[in-house]
Amino acid sequence: MNYPKISIVTPNYNGAKYLEETILSVLNQNYPNIEYIIIDGGSTDESVEIIKKYEKSLKYWISEKDTGLYSALQKGFDRSTGEIMAWINSDDKYHPMSFFTIAEIFTSFPKINWLTGAQTTYDEKGRTVGIARAKKWTKYDFYDYNYKWIQQESTVWRKSLWKKAGNCINTDLKYAGDLELWLRFFRHDELYITSGLIGGFRQRSADQLSLDFLDRYIVEAESCIKKELLSDRDTGILKNYKQFKKVTTFLNKTIILRTSRFRHNFEKKYLKKTPDIIFNRLTQKFELKQTM
Repeated sequence: MNYPKISIVTPNYNGAKYLEETILSVLNQNYPNIEYIIIDGGSTDESVEIIKKYEKSLKYWISEKDTGLYSALQKGFDRSTGEIMAWINSDDKYHPMSFFTIAEIFTSFPKINWLTGAQTTYDEKGRTVGIARAKKWTKYDFYDYNYKWIQQESTVWRKSLWKKAGNCINTDLKYAGDLELWLRFFRHDELYITSGLIGGFRQRSADQLSLDFLDRYIVEAESCIKKELLSDRDTGILKNYKQFKKVTTFLNKTIILRTSRFRHNFEKKYLKKTPDIIFNRLTQKFELKQTM
């Protein structure tokens, strides 16, 4: 099997409580070609001591003040050299052997440049407490403000797509930098989904930026979508969006199309949703399969 280099960045600030668990979820993959980078924002808790414990297994780490999550991520990605990229925050985790799943899919299907797995959640003890099948996404879902959620912890992409999308994450944003990146990815490629497990989000009872400030995330996210729609009329985005609205309105009003194979064929023609990546028990490999 080919083992493409996978670059993982972990941004951290005073996340000592869960940081070691996150680090081990990366290192214990035992994947033979991993590049792990940790960017600490000048933590005052035990984070640095934890990072030093594993520094021999890291490609790079630093602890210094920064301007926030996305600034830290940009520092890390600027240092990365892997063919495949992702980030995991310092309280979240990857599932065991998930890097081998990522490698097999990207190696087996060269046309896939962007992938997300089943959506999973952990509790404060690190138990997997929720699993949901990933939704099929198109850029038009986002243009219709139907964007909840592509799970960042389960999403990986090729460096070639990262470069096409500007080679950056928007450091001017505070909450919705992931969504803004997805919008730029959608300019160039389609998102594929797999039923396999990649990463998971830890739900905490308190002090969780993404949940405690969800209302601010939504305001920022919808501002990004609006800017994307209006950014360049020459790209045909608005024209395509209007066509999408006509199609979906028609589908929702037509009972036959809501409940039959006609809807599947209609969506296949107009929305161009990607096939699923499923695991075949007999061949013990992943394969592409178009589903309803």
